[in-house]
Amino acid sequence: MSKFDKNQVSEFCLEGRFLDFAIKDGYKLKGLLLATAEGECYVKLAKDLRAAFNLQLPKGTWLQVVGEKTLDLKTGEVKLKASQVMAAGGDRGTGGQGDRGRRGESVGVSSLAESKGKSGKATILVCQKSDCMKRGGDGVCRALELALSDRSLSNEVTIKGTGCMKNCKAGPNLVMPDKTRYSRIQASQVPALIDKHFADKIVEKSENQREVVISTISIR
Repeated sequence: MSKFDKNQVSEFCLEGRFLDFAIKDGYKLKGLLLATAEGECYVKLAKDLRAAFNLQLPKGTWLQVVGEKTLDLKTGEVKLKASQVMAAGGDRGTGGQGDRGRRGESVGVSSLAESKGKSGKATILVCQKSDCMKRGGDGVCRALELALSDRSLSNEVTIKGTGCMKNCKAGPNLVMPDKTRYSRIQASQVPALIDKHFADKIVEKSENQREVVISTISIR
């Protein structure tokens, strides 16, 4: 029996309530856990979705997921891989808790990558496990908050604590929005990292502030 004979591949479309993200190694987004009419299920996200998924997605959101279903004819195991994730819309009997989005509206935009949505935020991931905290993780988090605030980026960039990143001896560990990973980061290095990874946003903020000043002077 060939490899193709062992598996039956077809398309699927299901709706369910978002329960949680499936995370690997403490920070790698792999898929979604959904509550459907048939019970809880795991849906793996295609690579392009993982790179730009909204990690701020509220739990309880009703989603419609479209993708590929693979059935192992030998074991009966079914694997789901999403190619598109959208807000399902409507009240599904959850006591009035809606999906917080319009039906058919994509919810897979912005997360680890730079935010492309109006309300989305770029996300900096910081390990919160004890080894990283003992090596200065708390100070790194405070330095990140201060650096973002000083550059007026607090409303555009969020800091999210994660589980272990599997590199405890090299902590503190963090992952920037473009997925660049840093180890042994010290609080004193944080401002330079923010300037490096958010240079475009900082320049944009500076130009906007300059325009406001010029506009104010002109009015006077």
